[in-house]
Order: sequence, then C-alpha cells, then structure tokens
Amino acid sequence: MASQLTDAFARKFYYLRLSITDVCNFRCTYCLPDGYKPGGVNNNGFLSVDEIRRVTRAFSAMGTEKVRLTGGEPSLRRDFPDIIAAVHENASIRQIAVTTNGYRLARDVALWRDAGLTAINVSVDSLDARQFHAITGQDKFRQVMDGIDAAFAAGFAKVKVNTVLMRDVNHHQLDTFLAWIKSRPIQLRFIELMETGEGSELFRNHHISGMVLRDALLKRGWIHQLRQRSDGPAQVFCHPDYMGEIGLIMPYEKDFCASCNRLRVSSTGKLHLCLFGDGGVNLRDLMQADVQQTMLEQRIAVALTHKKQTHFLHDGNTGITQNLSYIGG
Repeated sequence: MASQLTDAFARKFYYLRLSITDVCNFRCTYCLPDGYKPGGVNNNGFLSVDEIRRVTRAFSAMGTEKVRLTGGEPSLRRDFPDIIAAVHENASIRQIAVTTNGYRLARDVALWRDAGLTAINVSVDSLDARQFHAITGQDKFRQVMDGIDAAFAAGFAKVKVNTVLMRDVNHHQLDTFLAWIKSRPIQLRFIELMETGEGSELFRNHHISGMVLRDALLKRGWIHQLRQRSDGPAQVFCHPDYMGEIGLIMPYEKDFCASCNRLRVSSTGKLHLCLFGDGGVNLRDLMQADVQQTMLEQRIAVALTHKKQTHFLHDGNTGITQNLSYIGG
C-alpha cells in the first residue's frame, strides 16, 4: 500500500513510534540520571487502550506498516499485552516492536508474543555487570540477560540490542560486544549519544562519532547492508563469521534526516514530527470516538506538511527534548 504519509520533501513515513508512558524504573545517566519525576503534563493520564487502538488504526489506514511501542518503560503498564493486541488488530501493520530495558522480559515475553509482538529491542549499555549497574542505577544485568534468552526461547528469531555509545565508558569495548554476538542472532545497535536539554555536560564529556566504530568494522571485513523502507535509521553491517549484526545510528552524520521514515506520538497523544522538534500537534481530542477517524487522518496529514527537512542538533538546538523518555527516544 502506498503511504499517504508524505512530507514536502517527498519522504514517506511507514514507521510510527508510539510512546505509551514516560515512566521508567531505571536511572540511566544519559536519560533520567535523577530518576523519573512526575510532571504536570499527565493530568489526563497516558493514552488508553481504546485511544491507542484508534490512533494506530488511523496511521495504518494512511500507510503505516510498523509500530514501535516505547516509553519510558512500556512494560510498566499493566495493560501492555492489551495494547499490543489493540495494535495487532490492524492487518496492514506488519511489524509491532517494543523498546524495553528488559526488566520484565524474562517474565512476560511469551505473553507479549502471543498478543502479537513481532520484534524486540533491549537497551544494554555494557556487558560488565558492575558498569551496567553504574549506568542504569539498577543491579539487573543478569535479569536482562535472562530476558534476552527468554525472547529466543519464546520464538523470536532475532533480538536487537541498543547500546548508547559513550567515550571512555563503552566505546573501547567493541571486542567484548563482538564476541557476544558471534554465536547469537543479535543485532547490536550502537547509538551516538545525543544532546538533550538536561544532558549538555554529559554530551560534551562523552560524545564520540559512530564513524570511529564504522571504520573499525570495515577494516575487519564487515559488510554494509541495504536498508528496507520500514527499517529504523541504523546502518547495518554483517560478517560471514558472525551470527549477529552491528547497527550504527549516527544522527550527527551528514544527510541523516534524508532517509527519515518515522513519526512519533507521545504518551499523552501529541504528534511529534521530529525527536528534536518543537511543540507537537495534539491528536488526543480526535481519539475519543471511532467516527472521528477521518478528521484524525486529516489532522495528521496537515501536520506533516510542516515537517522540517532536518533537525538542528549540529547547532546545539535540542528543541523541547529535555530527556529521551519524554517522547520515547
């Protein structure tokens, strides 16, 4: 199906990142170092299952093929399996993914798969248990590793692992990560540290370009793969001697935004055209009844005409993004 979600720069949007909560129980140094603090934005609570059903139905009708459920930590919602099932009702949505810290993976991953989940991303910033604890504020390394094993046992053929690349923290541990994925079907994705409103000092101290890793991989014989239209922004590399893959997400690279194919809806129902954009377009008032779907689709289409050609991270402009839990990274 051709996407009706096309912007002024002829980019087509097949991929929706839907935040269902901004609450998280981890305190990652680059996101919520002081832990989650309830703000004044959630007076009406997070999107209900019915609201999620309606907004994903509208996006599906307009050409969305992939929905990623994000947070905060999505699995902290007790109705998380019901949310997956509600998205799964849309036959044209071929992929339903979650990004999780892995806290409840071992316990619940089979239940999520039964509800319709097709893909999992787990955040793991270090393979050293002590360093994992230092980064996340939680002594849960073994629990998360067990969760990844449980995902394979539940029938997931591949698991993606997200690692925020930080100078002098984990950038020199490439050999350790490569050994880990040699015999495991894991796509390990290194994500460049991005500057947020609350994280400027951390960014100055620890940002390193993913090109450092890309050069190292190419020297070792890793091969750059072609990107599919509903894929995320990672440049993916494979090697004949490895079961796993490496992905690099480099938002500071030239022309990063040219291949943008994703839109974001926050946990309170605002459409965000860019992770680092300003404002957001309220959709929630049109999620209250099935008969509003046409109006909801029209509002999304009109909003998309205002999407900018690029982010302004190079200028140090982080927009409204104070931390990455706000609209799901």
